[in-house]
Amino acid sequence: MPRSVAVLIFPGVQLLDAAGPLQVFATANDQARAAGRPPPYRPQLVAATAGLIASSAGVGLAAASLPRPDRIDTLLVAGGPGIHALAEDARMLAWLRRAALRPVRIVSVCTGAFLLAAAGLLDGRRATTHWQRAAELAARYPAVRVDPDAIHVRDGAVWTSAGVTAGIDLALALLTQDLGADASLAVARHLVVFNRRPGGQSQFSAEAPLPQTAAPFAALHGWMARNLARPLTLDLLARQAGMSERSFLRHYRAATGMTPARMVERLRVEAARRALAETRAPAKAIARRCGFGTEETMRRSFLRQIAVPPAAYRARFATV
Repeated sequence: MPRSVAVLIFPGVQLLDAAGPLQVFATANDQARAAGRPPPYRPQLVAATAGLIASSAGVGLAAASLPRPDRIDTLLVAGGPGIHALAEDARMLAWLRRAALRPVRIVSVCTGAFLLAAAGLLDGRRATTHWQRAAELAARYPAVRVDPDAIHVRDGAVWTSAGVTAGIDLALALLTQDLGADASLAVARHLVVFNRRPGGQSQFSAEAPLPQTAAPFAALHGWMARNLARPLTLDLLARQAGMSERSFLRHYRAATGMTPARMVERLRVEAARRALAETRAPAKAIARRCGFGTEETMRRSFLRQIAVPPAAYRARFATV
């Protein structure tokens, strides 16, 4: 029997969150038919109310009504601007909880994680969402262990993914679990996408804002950003802040949630990211200008911060 995949949509769903995974399952079916095998999946769009559902892109999607949970093998919740309204629908939350009582694989793409969290299905679990919404998910649902960098996360029978096209990565991972690595690789090749995307989603993120509590050190951060080529030691930073080293370290950790050394590395990586994307300067010169000293030191910092090396980052995001 083909595996039933129900993709839950709603008014304001993000089109690619639903269409990307659907295409993965449809392509797997096409390849199975071409090889003379029965299609492995029975995908369908479903919604709280059957009919034409308007996506945030303005494209209407035809959805069936919610099936009985015992007729679903995989439930995939798409994301989009309408997810928060859906998360306030008591009937939808009750239906999700009933589904979770059965041996159903439950999946979310992008902000679809907010609906799973509202139903309590992510409590105590590790999960991810779009990098722009990860802090919000963690703040709204403190029982969820949010990983802001992961492309997709599996915690038991619950899977969550990062934003938009990461739904394709997640669908390929589901395909690997169901049909094996060869099948998912064949689908990825046909769709001209990575079967396993290198790095995490931090490489796509904009510069992360500092917490509000870091305001007392705003002037120091500005000075640090202008002096990245200098050896920014703890002693120098403490003197610049007008504190003893011990007092500075204690107050800085309390205000920012990180050590001064971690902040120095973060600022240097952000400066190097901009230089790699916006200039043609050699990597060696960028490493010196941003205070890394050597290309190897810069490479290690990039791997720690965004999980891709400088050369790969420049190849993907260069604008000149």
